[in-house]
Amino acid sequence: MTRIYFIRHGKTQWNLQSRYQGAHGDSPLLKSSYQEIELLAKSLNNTAFAHVYASPLKRARVTAMTLLDNLEQTVPFTIDSRLREFDLGLMEGMHFSAVAEKWPAVLDSFRHHPDRYDASIVQSESFPEVIARVGQAVKEYARCYSGNQNLLIVSHGAALNAAINGLLAVPMAHLKDRGGLSNTSTTILRTDDAEHFELEKWNDTTYLHKEHLDPTDTI
Repeated sequence: MTRIYFIRHGKTQWNLQSRYQGAHGDSPLLKSSYQEIELLAKSLNNTAFAHVYASPLKRARVTAMTLLDNLEQTVPFTIDSRLREFDLGLMEGMHFSAVAEKWPAVLDSFRHHPDRYDASIVQSESFPEVIARVGQAVKEYARCYSGNQNLLIVSHGAALNAAINGLLAVPMAHLKDRGGLSNTSTTILRTDDAEHFELEKWNDTTYLHKEHLDPTDTI
């Protein structure tokens, strides 16, 4: 059985400011995020990984590299552009409140009703496009590392949320039922055939020792 550990990148300045970063926007990790990545590494040190894959966007790439620096093992590392964040088109760089004011129906659909989301309005990717892009990469990795092996993927909140639920064959109308993914969180899927996936853990942040997550931690 192959286990795939999905990590959302550490928290950034734009996350803290409630701004959409998407596939083209980016901002630096907060200083506190480096400490949280170290805590993540400690939680993973008893797990041997066959390969680490990461999005090329700086916030995910730096998270992956910092994680690798703190893991007590040497692991092959690959950057894959298919793991980049959901391209949010005109919403990128905007504050959540500004998007809500300009495109209230679009934002509501994006957050709660993916089956109603009209990507053309904001010139973004669609949910099916993101699910196909990231899902194809994940299935490819799983085929390469079949058997009792562990893989680690560092990517982004919106892309991972869509893709993970897509791999679990969740209907589009229920894609957001589990809620969001937090910064520096771990979600685990397992598969025997690189086609059918089961959820083992969702959005785990217990190793960060936070009594309460800030609303800006999760998307």
